[in-house]
Amino acid sequence: MPLLEPKPEALRPGAVRTPSMDRVPDRQAPGTPEPLCGDLLALLGPEKVLRKVSDLVKYASDASPYRFVPQVVVVPQDIDDIAAVLSYAHTHGREVVFRAAGTSLNGQAQGEDILVDVRHHWAGIEVLDDGARARIRPGTTVVRANAALARHGRLLGPDPASAIACTIGGVVANNASGMTAGTTRNSYRTVSSLTFVLPSGTVVDTAAPAADEDLARAEPELCAGLLALKAEIEADAALTARIRAKYEIKNTNGYRLDAFLDGSTPVEILRGLMVGSEGTFGFISEVVFDTLPLDRRVSTALLFFPSLTAAAAAVPRFNEAGAIAVELMDGNTLRASVSVRGVPADWAELPKETAALLVEFRAPDEAGQEVYERAAAAVVEGLDLVAPVLSVTNGFTRDAKVIAGYWKARKAFVTAVGGSRPSGTTLITEDFAVPPSRLAEACEALLSLQAEHGFDAAVAGHAAHGNLHFLLAFDAAKPSDVDRYAAFMDDFCRLTVERFDGSLKAEHATGRNIAPFLELEWGPAATELMWRTKQIIDPDGVLAPRIVLDRDPRAHLRGLKTIPEVEAVADPCIECGFCEPTCPSHDLTTSPRQRIVLRREMMRQPGGSPVETRLLDAYGYDAVDTCAGDSTCKLACPVGIDTGAMMKDFRHQRHSPREERVAALTAKNFKAVEAAARLAVAAADRIGDRLGDGPLETITALARKAVRPDLVPEWLPEIPGAAARKLPGTSRVGASAVYYPACVNRIFGGPEGHRGPSLPQAVVAVSARAGKPVWIPDDVAGTCCATIWHSKGYDEGNAVMANRIVEAAWGWTGGGKLPLVVDASSCTLGIAHEVVPYLTDDNRELHQELTIVDSLVWAADELLPGLTVLRKTGSAVLHPTCSMQHLDDVEQLRTVAEACAEEVVIPDDAGCCAFAGDRGMLHKELTASATAKEAAEVNGRAYDAYLSANRMCEIGMDRATGHTYYSVLMELERATRPEAAVR
Repeated sequence: MPLLEPKPEALRPGAVRTPSMDRVPDRQAPGTPEPLCGDLLALLGPEKVLRKVSDLVKYASDASPYRFVPQVVVVPQDIDDIAAVLSYAHTHGREVVFRAAGTSLNGQAQGEDILVDVRHHWAGIEVLDDGARARIRPGTTVVRANAALARHGRLLGPDPASAIACTIGGVVANNASGMTAGTTRNSYRTVSSLTFVLPSGTVVDTAAPAADEDLARAEPELCAGLLALKAEIEADAALTARIRAKYEIKNTNGYRLDAFLDGSTPVEILRGLMVGSEGTFGFISEVVFDTLPLDRRVSTALLFFPSLTAAAAAVPRFNEAGAIAVELMDGNTLRASVSVRGVPADWAELPKETAALLVEFRAPDEAGQEVYERAAAAVVEGLDLVAPVLSVTNGFTRDAKVIAGYWKARKAFVTAVGGSRPSGTTLITEDFAVPPSRLAEACEALLSLQAEHGFDAAVAGHAAHGNLHFLLAFDAAKPSDVDRYAAFMDDFCRLTVERFDGSLKAEHATGRNIAPFLELEWGPAATELMWRTKQIIDPDGVLAPRIVLDRDPRAHLRGLKTIPEVEAVADPCIECGFCEPTCPSHDLTTSPRQRIVLRREMMRQPGGSPVETRLLDAYGYDAVDTCAGDSTCKLACPVGIDTGAMMKDFRHQRHSPREERVAALTAKNFKAVEAAARLAVAAADRIGDRLGDGPLETITALARKAVRPDLVPEWLPEIPGAAARKLPGTSRVGASAVYYPACVNRIFGGPEGHRGPSLPQAVVAVSARAGKPVWIPDDVAGTCCATIWHSKGYDEGNAVMANRIVEAAWGWTGGGKLPLVVDASSCTLGIAHEVVPYLTDDNRELHQELTIVDSLVWAADELLPGLTVLRKTGSAVLHPTCSMQHLDDVEQLRTVAEACAEEVVIPDDAGCCAFAGDRGMLHKELTASATAKEAAEVNGRAYDAYLSANRMCEIGMDRATGHTYYSVLMELERATRPEAAVR
């Protein structure tokens, strides 16, 4: 064991706990049982079988109120693996559930036996016919697919609020729709063809010319059964009419029986049935969508009404005017949205009765937009709107940022309201539809029913389509609360069906919580047809039992998860999964959601239980060590949960008092440490030149093994040589700004083989060239943004350096009179924001007077107007860092790059590189995993320049892509250099 290996006990929860009724039992502490574990290891190999109890726990939760612990998690890489798992399940009487993003709200991505993760190895999009169609793999997020299509002026029809995280496989399997899809733009209407694997292992490509002949040979009984059901339905005129009527409004409850009416052959029928089948009929391995035009002329308004019913009554008028989206939000939703970044704070003061409509019109051109705006204005004139708080404008806007803010608040409905629920309560998200003409009546009835059962729910929805969502919070650990929820559901379902002839699930699919009410909506004849369809396609019941179809009238009350209280920063989490795609470690170890899920399971356990012990043993590496600490999860989370901050705090908890003292001593003597580090880098560079990188890699590997992998960095060949000992000479007289070269740029030099000025030289030169000279103070050595200590959880060292840099910056800038320009985005973020909690009261006041400017903003806003570009490179690919996302200056990166290159590309898969200072040298597997998709996209073609604005991130991308990344400021200097020099 390494000398300074942290003890898992340091992270054992200290709170007094009452074991939860739904805790993982002790018998599951060893993980996947035999012979299941051994069988699957032999069948698939160890890298495809997740079997630790921590693996099982982190996959047991999704965005729904349910929780089921699988026996094993399988991560297949191709269709052969899928077929092998299905064959094994048939042979051994096992059950299989497919899970992609885990954003489903009704438990359909959870299983109690073999759970198959179909996200990790199943991403990719191929744009066809100049964007008219797209072939998409099931693990691709909707946002990623639309990013590729946007270049062609196209987009997908389905647009669920969870588009940032939900994947195409789940969207199709649930027939998810969203804000604008309605009944005409959803998956059922826009899927051109599917490739899927049936429970038997048969692979069907519905676009293949001989698909029906091949299926008839492989599955004759299935084909005959489907055609017999089709004939039976078509012979019943009343049933046929009923099926058609049910899909005049949004409906995802049960199977798409209209597939028997719309399809003429078994393959065509299956194509329709697979949409909305929730993984119970097979695995969708590829989807070809017919795409839709991306109308870029957008006019949007957020209109406030005195009541929910008043807002609902206005919906038909906007529908008639041609609105593509009319979204409803009640007072509870609006007030909860203040937790979302950018939402006006005064929304918290809105009266409870207030409601709002988010109305949007889209047109292909200016003329069309003006027509829509006139129609919208005519509607607004006839409405009695209210303006209860100052931020309310009740007007239409074309401002993209304002519009994005409106949509951010709307899409955060579930997470924002869920985040504000009482601690310890479980969140239920219901989803139903009524004829749009009866929406106001349905709102009134819903409010009355909620009050009758003691719920104060939040309501929102796709009002244009008569589709409402509402959220209920209750304590699943209290039988009385579960009974109250059960009584409400009985009354709600009867109300929706008997009074409104509505859909009990409009777009979230049946899942587990509406399965007991399927027959109430569809009647016995149609429901029995669904059971028979399942029997024909999956006669052995291998796929997703108890999802969609369940004869247990209390099935929706089984598996409700408790939500034990955890650390305050993470306690609001509703486990929605929005954070996962942005997390650098989600394909390697755990995601932010899974880190919280694992922590909650620890809290469910009695202290010292075998399960808790196993979870703690795994948590150190899987959760704490491999967290990049970039906090992009905070940006993706609608309520700003910063799981990275929680992991940094856990690192702090694991430190011994001696480690904290050493870290503080390092901060106090950083001038000497900085000089020593520069000398060490120079020496290593000389050794590498003479002997190669092998000896350095061996020495550091031995040191890591002896001391601790999370403390001793590993030498990487991409590490550059040392920076120049002296910084460029500058003058304070006449300076427009103070330039602070980050310590990383004072220690490490530029890219190997780079000819031209260093980054500090480039910043000084280009600033002077623009008439904005900068001054580098003589005493910057020994100062730092404090991120080194902050990221590792060394609180005392962090406080030392945080206060030192603020005091120094105060002096350098003349008490804040000059801006402080910082040449590394992570350091800008550190000085501007991250140091604040560690400052003394006096220094916090000084900090408020400082203007801290990232070098990208300095270049884009201050320098470019005064520069003449003399030469441009051909093409440049950019790596926006996570710090740029936090600082919101990615556009400035693009602006500067566009001044330097004829073509500028930001990869669709760009994300945090996870190099995170030195974490990429501590855990190089983290950076390898985090950059894999971006690197593959970058290496898909050649570029003339590879640009970013953070030295350690550039090193990480060098390693990932094999290309040399450098600061865009260096390229700007070259582009504007007076002499006709060519690198």
